[in-house]
Amino acid sequence: MTVPRFLKGCPAALAAAVALVVAGCSAGQVPAPSGAAPQSAASQSATSESAGAPSSSAALQPFDQAALEQTFKDAAQELGVPGAAMLLRTPGGDLTYTYGVRSIGGSDHVTLADHVRIGSITKTWTATVILQLVQEGRIKLDDPVSKFRPDVPNGANITIEQLLNMRSGLYNYTEALEVNQVLDADPGKAWSTEELLAVAFRNQPYFPPGEGFHYSNTNTVLLGLIAEAFDSKPLADSFRDRLFTPLGLPQSVFPGQTSNAIPSPHPQGYMYGNNVLTLDDPALPEDMQKAAADGTLQPTDQTAMNPSWGWAAGSGISTAEDLATWVEALGNGKVLGPDLQKLRLDSPRPVKADDPGGALYGLGIAKFGNLFGHTGELPGFNSFAGYDPENKVTLVVWTNLAPTPDGRDPATAIARTLIGKVYR
Repeated sequence: MTVPRFLKGCPAALAAAVALVVAGCSAGQVPAPSGAAPQSAASQSATSESAGAPSSSAALQPFDQAALEQTFKDAAQELGVPGAAMLLRTPGGDLTYTYGVRSIGGSDHVTLADHVRIGSITKTWTATVILQLVQEGRIKLDDPVSKFRPDVPNGANITIEQLLNMRSGLYNYTEALEVNQVLDADPGKAWSTEELLAVAFRNQPYFPPGEGFHYSNTNTVLLGLIAEAFDSKPLADSFRDRLFTPLGLPQSVFPGQTSNAIPSPHPQGYMYGNNVLTLDDPALPEDMQKAAADGTLQPTDQTAMNPSWGWAAGSGISTAEDLATWVEALGNGKVLGPDLQKLRLDSPRPVKADDPGGALYGLGIAKFGNLFGHTGELPGFNSFAGYDPENKVTLVVWTNLAPTPDGRDPATAIARTLIGKVYR
């Protein structure tokens, strides 16, 4: 099992993800594996008056289907992913496109209908349920977490808002060596939330509440438990009743903690290395990177892993179409009233006080340049979902390899190259 940066909780990786999207710079090369030849499955739509013409917004490039398709194919091939999918919506045109295969050495091409593990994009579901409960007056953003969980270290001084914006200081259980050792030895283990929190609570916090930023899955697991208590139902039912059904997300799933299943159709998910090896650095040692490049080191199939260790922070499953619908609702106010929606979209702020132009994170939402959304990574799967409410741009990308041998998040890297073709 790999170390998913957004799920494992490395602030430097959060900054890197934003930098990749915003800066548009390239990195090293990893050749595509055999069987991952580019596949044309494009579905493009544009009105005759807008296709190929400049957008009404000065921020956007003219829509160029051929250039976007080529950019996607080139990036996927350079990153060496077995398969990848993209969905782009702009005022000038829409484009869906897929690359490669569901399984290494196979001939079954990936499709837009495929289900993938979405990792930390799940956090946006959990945070939205919490914000809806705030909107209903059932909890407050400034409520102390000790009001709900008296066992949380320094919980009297940690607010719901600080859990949402990753400023609680609580230790991230997925950074613990003991957790990573178990994930490698027993990837099918069904983790309980109490096991996860026990690891977090016996480790020292990173800083006093509100005095820093540290991306921690512990925050979102606590939020999931609070949501269950105040909604009086399992979190999966809250997602269904509050988000999936009202918005029309029939392919989105929050699996039970004993389930390692992914609905069909789905690709296999691949990774190099393991949790312990990549705990401190997602890049493989140089000799292993070389072996991956020349094909003597193959990735392992992680599709059957149990995602319960991510739970409310990262065990969701969805499709490209559902993710696009979801991230648009996240950005255009379909899930919150106007006041709380404005508060949420205004909430992202630098994760580093001395780097105002770097990564931004807010109330269970990240900001990548003009796009609001999130990235996610679980063993074998990486995803990016973002929406720009000002320019009406939606972008979803997923890959069935995560991370690359040199430590990159492939879906985020592909999104970066596409954004470079969408915006001026």
